[in-house]
Amino acid sequence: MGRDVPDSLRALFTHLIDYAGLFPPAALDWPEVAANYTRYLSSPERWILNRLVLPARLKDAQLDPDWRVTLLVDSEPGPLPAQIETLETKTAQKFSLPTYSEAPLGEITETFAKIRTGGIVPDAIPSSEAVAEFLAQAAARRIPFKATAGLHHPIRSHRPLTYAADSPRAVMHGFANVFTAAAAAFSSPRIERQILVKILNETDPAAFQFVDGEMRCSGIRLATAQIIEARRDFAHSFGSCSFEEPIADLKQLGWLP
Repeated sequence: MGRDVPDSLRALFTHLIDYAGLFPPAALDWPEVAANYTRYLSSPERWILNRLVLPARLKDAQLDPDWRVTLLVDSEPGPLPAQIETLETKTAQKFSLPTYSEAPLGEITETFAKIRTGGIVPDAIPSSEAVAEFLAQAAARRIPFKATAGLHHPIRSHRPLTYAADSPRAVMHGFANVFTAAAAAFSSPRIERQILVKILNETDPAAFQFVDGEMRCSGIRLATAQIIEARRDFAHSFGSCSFEEPIADLKQLGWLP
């Protein structure tokens, strides 16, 4: 991980990115995705990598022994390889493995939550107020979650939504914004919504200050121990069709060596 990476930054980003290269806007073929995930597991940034996201049709695919997988399902999938650790679904139904449910938070009682934070069209991007409300309610109820879609870049910014030359552009949520706000919400369940919105709306990378022992952002301070607890028990990960793009951005910011 490198001695120049503060422990607060390591805490925020460890095992943060679920690689979803099969899905838009990347939509790569399975052999390329499998090769990529294997390569990322050997990269210096492997500590940021989390699970490989696969559709149910690939549940019987050849999986390397050291892979960790999350599987998208519509119903109970039955016996699965040991590499498949979690499931993801559109309903609030609980299955045989820990399950992330992309369902209204009010319907979730026995599963983890899943929030969609973007998409390939501007209308798919939820407002900062909506994300803040989700984080606040999930934190108050101690419901762990993962995010999906639209978090390709660390800091909130105006970006193309796909890799096409004529891609629509919009302001995308930053994954540093979302997971900092999540850690703040979990550490202070009574935190005011406008503070979470302020963190989510921050566009200046310099507002995120990482040092050993704590991070600071938008007037809040989070101890490294608080970040570790929030990531372990609440803000689990986010799915991204690219692993290289977020890593390149982190390096460009000087947050990674």
